[in-house]
Amino acid sequence: MGRAFEYRKARKMKRWSSMAKVFTRISKDIIMAVKASGPSPEANSRLKALIQNARDANMPKDNVERAIKRAVSRDQADYKEVVYEGYAPHGIAVIVETATDNNTRTVANVRSYFNKCNGSLGTSGSVEFMFERKCYFKIVQEKIDLEEFEFEMIDFGVEEIFQEYDQEKEIKSLMIYAPFSDFGSIAKVLEERGHEILNSGFERIPMDTKKMNIDQHAEVDKLLEKIEEDEDVQAVYHNMV
Repeated sequence: MGRAFEYRKARKMKRWSSMAKVFTRISKDIIMAVKASGPSPEANSRLKALIQNARDANMPKDNVERAIKRAVSRDQADYKEVVYEGYAPHGIAVIVETATDNNTRTVANVRSYFNKCNGSLGTSGSVEFMFERKCYFKIVQEKIDLEEFEFEMIDFGVEEIFQEYDQEKEIKSLMIYAPFSDFGSIAKVLEERGHEILNSGFERIPMDTKKMNIDQHAEVDKLLEKIEEDEDVQAVYHNMV
């Protein structure tokens, strides 16, 4: 087992506080994907992956179709992906990924969260070097020999594979991690071989982690929770365990 497994195991994998927030974040990703490469899932691999993610999150089909229609509308504002970096209390590195139609508002909000929780918003590149950006795929394990599958996928750039059990769906799944740039080629291989992709996307894995005591952990969590509640925030990564 490698760093991706250990990080995923240790990281606080709580769901967003409400399904509405989950759907809002997926909708924004869909809108950006459609504006970038068009509304056809067959011609837009990123959109196709996001539709799979929406299904895995139990997002209604109507919501997905509505997001696609909004994306092609002239009235729909453009969302931009903006990444913020900073430090939480006790030197914990934090990366905040956002999708915003008003960067002035978003940066002001993110800065206020850091300031109010004894953290500091940094400049671009101040903590990003502490993380590796990876792509990941979650697939159904049914009838897959793990050892044989690992040997096959190494040839396509896969770095790490481990098992998980999805209690909600009551199925065994495999998590696959690879370099960020290999997303498209690995997605194609999995589809060609008939593997059912439940979820896919990108994560930032810390190259080194810091262990906090209970009180320190609570201080950092206070900041992370404030950031995660912001509607412009898509994902938050840190190196605390």
